[in-house]
Amino acid sequence: MGFFSLTHELAIDLGTANTLIVYNDEVVVEEPSVIAVDRQGKLKAYGHDAARYIGKCPDHLHTIRPLQNGVIADFDATELMLKGMISRIKTTGSLFSPSLKMVICIPSGSTNVEIRAVRESAEHAGGREVAMILEPMAAALGAGLDVIAPEGNMIIDIGGGTSEIACISLGGIVCYKSINIAGDVFTSDIKNYVRQQHNIRIGERTAELIKCKIGAALPELEPDEVPEDLSISGPSVLTSLPQTVTLNYSEIAYALEDSLSKLDQALMAVLTDMPAELYTDVVKNGVYLAGGGALIKGLAKRLSDKTGLQFHIAEDPLRAVVRGTNIALKNMDRYSFLIRA
Repeated sequence: MGFFSLTHELAIDLGTANTLIVYNDEVVVEEPSVIAVDRQGKLKAYGHDAARYIGKCPDHLHTIRPLQNGVIADFDATELMLKGMISRIKTTGSLFSPSLKMVICIPSGSTNVEIRAVRESAEHAGGREVAMILEPMAAALGAGLDVIAPEGNMIIDIGGGTSEIACISLGGIVCYKSINIAGDVFTSDIKNYVRQQHNIRIGERTAELIKCKIGAALPELEPDEVPEDLSISGPSVLTSLPQTVTLNYSEIAYALEDSLSKLDQALMAVLTDMPAELYTDVVKNGVYLAGGGALIKGLAKRLSDKTGLQFHIAEDPLRAVVRGTNIALKNMDRYSFLIRA
C-alpha cells in the first residue's frame, strides 16, 4: 500500500475456533474466536486474552464464542471481536481512518441469513467493500489447487465447527457435504472419554491440549508418528480430590472413533455423488486435507485405507483457508465465484 492509500485489504478466516487475518500478505492476527464481556456487555478481552478466562470467570464476567458450527451465533459479539482484532492491525500510510476492503471465508452450507449476518458484522467493523468466499474454495486455493481448471479437485477442510468436503471444478463446487463433526466435537469426545474411563473432570483447554498432542485417527500408528504419552491432572469425579492419569494416543483414537466414522460416511457420500469424469480426476490427483483436523495423526492413512485414494496434507493446514482467502482477495476481478451481494 502506498503512503497516500486510504484503502487497506484484509483477508479474514472467521472460524469457530480461531480467527485469522492477512494484511499485506502476512498473517497479522491469529487468535481464538472468543471474547470476554462484563454484565453490561462491554468488551473486556478478546482472542488469546479472553481464552485465558474460559472456565475461570467471576460472576461479573463471562466468555462468549460468537461462532458456533461455523456460523455466527451472536451478532453483537462477532462485531465486537472483529473490531478488536482489526484494531490490532498496525496499518500505515494514511492520516485518516482507512477504508477496509475485505474477503471473508464462510462455510459452504451458509444460508442467506447467515451470509447477511457476516456481511453486516464486517461492515459494522469498518468494511466498506466486503466479499465472501466459500470455505472449500478458500481451502483449495490455499492448498495450491487450480480451482478454475476443467478437472476435479477434492478438498476436505476440518475446522473447529464444521468439516467441509467438496469436489471443485471450473471455479465451482460440483458436490459437497458440510457436517458439524470437527475440532470442537473431537474436543468434547476427549472430555467425555476422560470422565467416563478415568473418572477425571477436565476442561476444554486440557481436552484441546490432549487433542493437539496425542490426537490420533488410528489405534496403531507408524513408528515415526507415535507421540509420547501425556499425563494430565484434574479433580476426581468420585472424590473431588486431585488425580493424575497418563494417556496414550490409542485411547484417543478410541475416543474419536464414533465422530471419525461420521466423517468417513460424509466422505463416501460425496464420492458417491461425484460425476464419473471428476472421480477419475480425483483418483489421479488425490484428496487434500486442510484445517486443524488435518493434523490428527494417522487421519490421511485412515481415509486412504477406507477409500483407496491418495490423501495429501496441505502445507501449513491451519492457515490454508486464510491463505486461499488472501489469494481470492488479490484476484477479486478474476474470480466470479466470490459472493458480493
